[in-house]
Amino acid sequence: MERTLIAGLTEHVGKTVSISGWVEVRRDHGKLIFLDIRDRSGVVQAVVMQKEVDAFGTAETLRPQFVVSVEGGVRERPENMQKEGEANGTIEMSLTKIEVLAAAHELPFDMDAELNLDTYLDYLPLALRTQSGRDIFAIQATATEAFRTALRELDFTEFQSPTLTGGDAEGGASAFKVDYYHDKPAFLATSPQFYKQIMVGVYERAFSTPKVFRGEKHATTRHLSEYSSLDFEMGFITDHTDVMAVLEKTIRHMVAQVVERHSDALARCEAEPPRVPSAPFPVLKLAEAQEIIEKEFGGSAVGEPDLEPEHERQICEWALREKESDFIFITHYPVSKRPFYTYEDENDPGFTKSFDLIFRGLEITTGGQRIHDYDMLVGKIKERNLNPEAFSFYLQAFKFGMPPHGGAATGLERFTARMLGLPNIKEATLFPRDMTRVDTRLAQDDGRPAQDGALDR
Repeated sequence: MERTLIAGLTEHVGKTVSISGWVEVRRDHGKLIFLDIRDRSGVVQAVVMQKEVDAFGTAETLRPQFVVSVEGGVRERPENMQKEGEANGTIEMSLTKIEVLAAAHELPFDMDAELNLDTYLDYLPLALRTQSGRDIFAIQATATEAFRTALRELDFTEFQSPTLTGGDAEGGASAFKVDYYHDKPAFLATSPQFYKQIMVGVYERAFSTPKVFRGEKHATTRHLSEYSSLDFEMGFITDHTDVMAVLEKTIRHMVAQVVERHSDALARCEAEPPRVPSAPFPVLKLAEAQEIIEKEFGGSAVGEPDLEPEHERQICEWALREKESDFIFITHYPVSKRPFYTYEDENDPGFTKSFDLIFRGLEITTGGQRIHDYDMLVGKIKERNLNPEAFSFYLQAFKFGMPPHGGAATGLERFTARMLGLPNIKEATLFPRDMTRVDTRLAQDDGRPAQDGALDR
């Protein structure tokens, strides 16, 4: 019998069908056994009666996460057992046949239990099957799809950026060295920056969604060694504000798609949809934001080259209160704080035409206008005591004509964490890698987890 997906069972009331999936729950009630069965499309309640001798005997051996193929009739539940508004809440299956496709060992925890983070990550291949695990990464898939859709509608072309590179695009961020090539080291990419700039010379508007790698010694709730970056770059801009406008349109589309398609998951996660203003996202220069922080919240912020994590939370609190927005742009970071290719504001010397987008207290995006003039770019490389020859491949794009351009990079895991109010970015990372974990926890010789680096909670 051809398999039917659980989501379509309401169209088969009164018919016999076959479904396949995982046993979520088994409930014994004497002469009846109830099973909750899940496939990729949903969950349905199934009942096995004692008179169905073979099926009942098999049902008695089942436990959660057994993989089964079952046959039976689809019927309406008794009126007092119906759950209106719940998917398949008014129907159930009466099973006549159960085939075990794969047995499951006894589970190390109840699938409905609230797990601490280490337990969740230690058992991730199983924990991802929980409702919360499925919700988080279904939302993340929608966010990625919406990012692509928004940019394609704006005439951007997607490309695949390399993971192995000849150098560090950020000009200072710690990179993972790869010892493979005979005459020089390679590195895991810290950014697709150079490649997306090169692609501006090809398509004018380009985007990529690569994995990128950072080797800084962080052990925090907001840093990862490997994360997914939503990157775009665009040519023929006036300045960084053109990039901000495209980013804002893209973020609005991502939020709208998540809210529209996953309202049930947001409710289960007790996550409020973001406040997205009808007016443009609020914008402040770094110095303006620091003055507000000191005035409204006290402490010391003015004159610092960046916002501390607590300052990011405070300026978002202000933006929500004063501008009814969970998003705020901060612009004009010091030249010394930004990579060498960032454009200096000729009307505000010492500060760049760059920005961060902060979402619910966490910086999720960095972007800005890039230097497009070859000689100026070479000069900036030298100012950082870097060797232009090391960037010769990248610099070809500028030797042969590049328009004024800029772009942005958004951390997918950070966006997901803020959408759902998750306190640790690792909860929004499918297979997190950081200083203490590569699938399994890394330990020192004495068995204690390695925890070097500053903690930022």
